Amino acid sequence: MKYLSKALLAAGLSLGIALSAGQAMAQAQAKPPTPAAIAAAKEILELKRANTIYASAVPNIVQRTMDTLMQTNLNYQKDLKEVAEVVVKNLAGREKEIGDGMAKIYAQDFTEQELKDLVTFYKTPLGQKLLNEEPKAIASSMQYMNQWAQTFAEEVNGQFRAEMRKRGKAI
Repeated sequence: MKYLSKALLAAGLSLGIALSAGQAMAQAQAKPPTPAAIAAAKEILELKRANTIYASAVPNIVQRTMDTLMQTNLNYQKDLKEVAEVVVKNLAGREKEIGDGMAKIYAQDFTEQELKDLVTFYKTPLGQKLLNEEPKAIASSMQYMNQWAQTFAEEVNGQFRAEMRKRGKAI
């Protein structure tokens, strides 16, 4: 029995190592995205108005940092506010790094042709409608899911209480 479990453990370890090596080789063999693929991905992100998601990233992070520093340095509030303005100016535009990173991710996950096809699609009337309506549909879906979860949680709570009452335990 000991021999069998050791053999299974060894086989499992060997399989894990082989899979890890295979995955590493596949990643090493993956071609970096072409400049054209990255350009198409950037165009898609532009069409999707993705920059609105991260446009205020720099000032928001500066504000959070300043707020954190103020909690332990109350006597430096005026200075920290002035420094925050300087830091925001110094780092202005850095949020574009987020867009560049997102474009590279898209370009790794989709082929150059797929990205070009998506650009073409997003420029069609249906693609434009999708770009305009999808955020509303997602927001409405999230609202529905939250309402459903609340109602369902109340039902689950009711069933817990009913089952506990059957056991003579009021909660």
